[in-house]
Amino acid sequence: MLYHLLYPLSEFWGPLNVFRYITFRAAGAVVTALLLSLFLGPAFIRLLRRHQLGQLIREEGPESHREKAGTPTMGGLLILTAVLLPTVLWAKLTNPYVWVATAVTLAFGGIGFLDDSLKIRRRRNLGLTARAKLALQVVAAAGAALVLLALPRFDSTLTFPFFKAAAVPLGWFYVPFAVLVLVGTSNAVNLTDGLDGLAIGATLVAAATYAVFTYLAGNVVLGGYLQVKYIEGVGEVTIFCGALVGASLGFLWFNAHPADVFMGDVGSLSIGAAIGIVALLAKQEILLILVGGLFVLEALSVIAQVTSFKLTGKRVFRMAPLHHHFELAGWPESKVIVRFWILSLLFALLSLSTLKLR
Repeated sequence: MLYHLLYPLSEFWGPLNVFRYITFRAAGAVVTALLLSLFLGPAFIRLLRRHQLGQLIREEGPESHREKAGTPTMGGLLILTAVLLPTVLWAKLTNPYVWVATAVTLAFGGIGFLDDSLKIRRRRNLGLTARAKLALQVVAAAGAALVLLALPRFDSTLTFPFFKAAAVPLGWFYVPFAVLVLVGTSNAVNLTDGLDGLAIGATLVAAATYAVFTYLAGNVVLGGYLQVKYIEGVGEVTIFCGALVGASLGFLWFNAHPADVFMGDVGSLSIGAAIGIVALLAKQEILLILVGGLFVLEALSVIAQVTSFKLTGKRVFRMAPLHHHFELAGWPESKVIVRFWILSLLFALLSLSTLKLR
């Protein structure tokens, strides 16, 4: 919005020319999202308390989590507000990639909102059935994939890090591939959201990393030098990533241990989908395994636990997801959180290092 209002006036007042630069507007989105979160957060938490929208704790979860029952949840609504408003404020509103990213984030947030609402209404930690939730996610993801394929210049080719010449044209197979990326990332973040600040801290790191990749993919000079596939217009998604960074930082202020508010499924499903759609737009889907390495480990721990128990009757971990295993091993919650943040940062650095290994 600001780009369309102020940049045309740069011919009358030179300093307004800064609005042409993605880096300036991305920084503006970070700061705006952070300030919006910090400003709205206290009133939003009071509103949740007033309406008794408290977290319901799983009976099979760690005993130490019982004291968290009643903590306001659905804080993801604050995250969504702090992501979407700065994006609209700072991005070029004629860019289709920005609208696809915001629409996917809202769609998965809507699924999470429905799930959270049912849990609160039933006063049990049971919202949508797993099948219903998955079906809604698949529909939303498939819709996003079809929209992308309909864009005139969108390239459905799958590229690989380390192998600059390797590329696989997916054609219509792009739809199930995109569904796998979006649904997988969304649920992986959802599984990671089990300790105060854990998921939002890792999201902050992943969003900042993809801000770099989207900027490079949209810059023909820098992208060409680093052998990153050029995608015209995708650089504008850097503003969306910046807003997600600022919103994550602002929400972490209230979600840090001990948490004043939880994000709920409305938060975890939406930010997971946001990371997934950015990976698809930047054509860095394979690197998502590294960028979101912590989310991958958490998801794999659940898969391993369930598979092992069904096949052998034995558990691989004390409890899944992985963060609960270390809690039951005697690590204080704050230590698990910080060490997992460090792990997510290491994964992000590894992914960025691939820029020099192509």
